[in-house]
Amino acid sequence: MPESTALLTNDAAVLALLAVTLGAIFWTASLDRPGFRTFYKYVPSLLVCYFIPSLFNTFGIIDPDQSRLYFVASRYLLPATLVLLTISIDFKAILRLGPKALIMFLTGTVGILIGGPLAVLLFSAISPETVGGSGPDAVWRGLTTIAGSWIGGGANQAAMKEVFDVGDQVFSSMIAVDVLVGNLWIAVLLYLAGRAAVLDEKMGADTSAIDDLRRRVQAFREKHARIPSFTDLMMIVAVGFGVSGLSHFIADGLAPWIGRTAPALERLSLTSQFFWVVVLATTGGLVLSFTKARTLEGAGASTVGSVMLYVLIATIGMGMDISAIVERPGLFALGGVWMMIHVALLFAVGRAIKAPTFYLAVGSVANVGGAASAPVVASAFHPSLAPVGVLLAVLGYAVGTYGAWVCGQLMRMVIQ
Repeated sequence: MPESTALLTNDAAVLALLAVTLGAIFWTASLDRPGFRTFYKYVPSLLVCYFIPSLFNTFGIIDPDQSRLYFVASRYLLPATLVLLTISIDFKAILRLGPKALIMFLTGTVGILIGGPLAVLLFSAISPETVGGSGPDAVWRGLTTIAGSWIGGGANQAAMKEVFDVGDQVFSSMIAVDVLVGNLWIAVLLYLAGRAAVLDEKMGADTSAIDDLRRRVQAFREKHARIPSFTDLMMIVAVGFGVSGLSHFIADGLAPWIGRTAPALERLSLTSQFFWVVVLATTGGLVLSFTKARTLEGAGASTVGSVMLYVLIATIGMGMDISAIVERPGLFALGGVWMMIHVALLFAVGRAIKAPTFYLAVGSVANVGGAASAPVVASAFHPSLAPVGVLLAVLGYAVGTYGAWVCGQLMRMVIQ
């Protein structure tokens, strides 16, 4: 890698900066002062935790390309977070959420699938140079990698790069569009989470199943609530990282074995080690929710998990460079139109079936954000809802390659 010009290049210093930033945000959010109360009334603290690190990147204070913090947070903290947020879940209550969550997820997938070709068709008429190029550097080929990422995840994106023979130069531009446009929409979803009650009332949405799940989790916490002892905290850490470590151990052997014995399953992301880590950690948490380990929630298991989650949020945020828009504005405009088609379809279907805002948000982020962002957005509504986001994100991995391939073929037809 080339030498970084960022002010902070030591990951210990970068982690310290992110930790101090998170501490300052939550400290100011807790202050009983008119200015801060007004600010955080309209700008959720979760959103601030996401955007301030992006400014550190934009102004050259940190360099995410030279940092391993996101990798560490997504591979080590995220699985432990999934375990701790899932350990107290009422799985039967999740099943009672009904089919609307799945409908909104599939709507989000269709929005990405048709949004790409429609955006390409529009820009081929108003700005042909934006969707030009030939051979491996053809823009439509690069856009298939965004489709892979927005329907599934990183593994599906990598698969599209190989399937459609995408050149490295155009691929780097598509990564910038993927990260910036996708993260901006996730930021909007985080804002909507704070306005969910008002939006649901206007839509006439039935939130009884979601409210029932929240009440069940809250009642369980109150029943088992206690001041955590040192032993409690050590057990929480042991369970979180223990299941996470076991998930990594199994995934390290399982993913390569599937790759050797059934390479065709790569299309379903079943040869991805990260896919199996997410699935196994979530499954481990769900299994433990049927045991006495569930009582660790009374000592603050989800709170510890939330701390890890906010560190992940900060590392996700630092990967977004707002200044990247000026380098290839046409591509970002195309990505924005693509995302607006996705959003418009979600709102149209959501309004038709009177789906709660939570279903719309999680149905979208399970596609666009994947397993790393889905629990972030879901937990913005309530920590007990994080597993719903994870389960839908895992489904996104399964359909990601197929959906992105179809999207790519449609874009090929439009441009040719």
